[in-house]
Amino acid sequence: MRRFFRKVVQVAKWFLAISGGAFIILCILAFTTLPFHMYHKLATYSMPGKLPPKAIVMLSGAGIPSENGLIRAYFTATMATKYPDAIVIIAAPGDTSDTNSDPVRIAKELELRGVDPLRIFYEPDGKNTRGQALNLANKSGIDLKNAYIILVTSPEHITRAVKTFNRAGFSWVSGLPTFETSLSEDLTFVDEELKGNKIAPSIGGNLQFRYQFWNHLKYEILVIREYIALGFYKLKGWI
Repeated sequence: MRRFFRKVVQVAKWFLAISGGAFIILCILAFTTLPFHMYHKLATYSMPGKLPPKAIVMLSGAGIPSENGLIRAYFTATMATKYPDAIVIIAAPGDTSDTNSDPVRIAKELELRGVDPLRIFYEPDGKNTRGQALNLANKSGIDLKNAYIILVTSPEHITRAVKTFNRAGFSWVSGLPTFETSLSEDLTFVDEELKGNKIAPSIGGNLQFRYQFWNHLKYEILVIREYIALGFYKLKGWI
């Protein structure tokens, strides 16, 4: 029993040591531009060209309202305005006969942004990217497999989405990453002008610590999660 307990303690120590080391490495990398470049590489796998698409497909990430859903709806509406002859497909699970379902609320958001409801179609059955691709490949009445389509999704998801659709039989697919836009104004400030306790260090002019470091930590989580998802899709034969 004591031997077993010692082994458990030893494994726990190794686990804590490895976890702590990994966390320190991630923190160090967050002070570099590597996380952003890895994030950007996933996002720019297959950027849209100049030719008009037959369909603009918004892949659901979350419902409406949500940060994820709203930004995808914004970019989808922007592309719909740019290409008025393209149909718009909302790939989001839900009951399209229910006015409070996610796909219907997304459609309403697109309509608020100027998208004609007659252009909007649904793929409400797919529960992940693979399911959505297969359902759209076999969607009756709309032949998209040999047409040019643009997928609208989160930046880190672009590579997996495009590869998944290619694997499902789509021959011409691009991905539009929904990059966020930073404020254009200078966000530095003079700490002394805002008063307060002087025991804390001045950070008004240090944008790297105030924003970039934390953004890069977020990118690291997104990239790690996405590479794990890519590996899983590869093992499943979905990409």
